[in-house]
Amino acid sequence: MTRSVKGVLAMLLACFIWGFSPFYYSYLTHLSPEEILAHRTLWSVITFVFVIRLTGRHHETFRTLKSPKTLSLIFLAGVMIGINWYVFIFSVGAGRVTESSLGYYIFPLVMVLLGLVVFRETLSGLQWLSVLLAVSAVLVLTFGFGSPPWLAVIISLTFGIYGLLKRIIEVDSVVSVTLEVLLLLPLAIAYLLWLGRMPDAATLGLLMFSGIITAGPLMLMTYSTQIVSLATVGLIQYLNPILQFFCAVVLLGETLTRWHLVAIALIWVALVFYTWAVFSVDRNKASI
Repeated sequence: MTRSVKGVLAMLLACFIWGFSPFYYSYLTHLSPEEILAHRTLWSVITFVFVIRLTGRHHETFRTLKSPKTLSLIFLAGVMIGINWYVFIFSVGAGRVTESSLGYYIFPLVMVLLGLVVFRETLSGLQWLSVLLAVSAVLVLTFGFGSPPWLAVIISLTFGIYGLLKRIIEVDSVVSVTLEVLLLLPLAIAYLLWLGRMPDAATLGLLMFSGIITAGPLMLMTYSTQIVSLATVGLIQYLNPILQFFCAVVLLGETLTRWHLVAIALIWVALVFYTWAVFSVDRNKASI
């Protein structure tokens, strides 16, 4: 098995874990989203600290702690991913995974817009068309349900801003995520102490394992991006919302309306145009 094949398989496994995570969290819906998020933060910190120690990244972690500017950016990234996690967990308990999965479809197009606004990147005609189609999908759902698909919008925006910050923060991805959850840990511990209760053994086991299914995919993705082209990684990542949508409709029994179908069709057309535009740019660069 070649290294490139291993990289693709690692990314596929990461997406399978992310994609089926709604089904996993459906066994925790008897808890509030706040309690689940607090536990996920706690056990993620423990998992990441173990990984940092195991991989010898603790020296870089300590160096990063001495940079107030970098820490402030990492804290902001932690807030974004914390909101993202919370909305995702809330969507599982509320039976709205179908809506939240659309956010991960829209996310790449949000990144395009953020690149335009923050880095003054130029957009091709196909990229503009992709963005307009994604906006049309949001408008379709707004018209169909009488209110904007807030879960999808919040997930795509927070994940987009998180991705933007990760591009700015020049720190190892594992170190960065470790510090993100570490900076949120005091809030998580304070909430759990205020709550003042211990889950039963089975529930606690599921909550503890949430730290592993948070850290595991990240490490797999990090390994993959070091071997496989980013274009390939980006395409494989679409497997995540596809599987989340499958979980929502098939495993969790959520209702699929015609408005969802129209919105998904618009987003998929947008993603096809967007992907074609990216590959066209890469091909032109390669030919120069």
